[in-house]
Amino acid sequence: MRRDIFQAIADPTRRAIIALISLQAMTPNAIAENFNTTRQAVSKHLKILSECELLKQEHQGREIYYSLEIEKMKEIDKWLNQFREIWEIRFNQLDDVLSTIKKNTK
Repeated sequence: MRRDIFQAIADPTRRAIIALISLQAMTPNAIAENFNTTRQAVSKHLKILSECELLKQEHQGREIYYSLEIEKMKEIDKWLNQFREIWEIRFNQLDDVLSTIKKNTK
């Protein structure tokens, strides 16, 4: 089942997993060691992240290593960028208002 990438980042545990593996590829056991939850719960989160194509798996011998799929993360960044532009405009407007108020109070 293909899931939406925003379902993946909606959960704080999945966001923490993304942050964790953004530093280096990790096995499911290594990821699970960083959480106060069962290995099965972490596996479910990994499954959702994989279904959203935010993670890629690489088999090395018997181990599976999960790493971040950068291109999918760019989709999130692209969506957020529209809001960054709005926020920048509004913060610049706020700066102008505050500068005007500061000038008028002198």
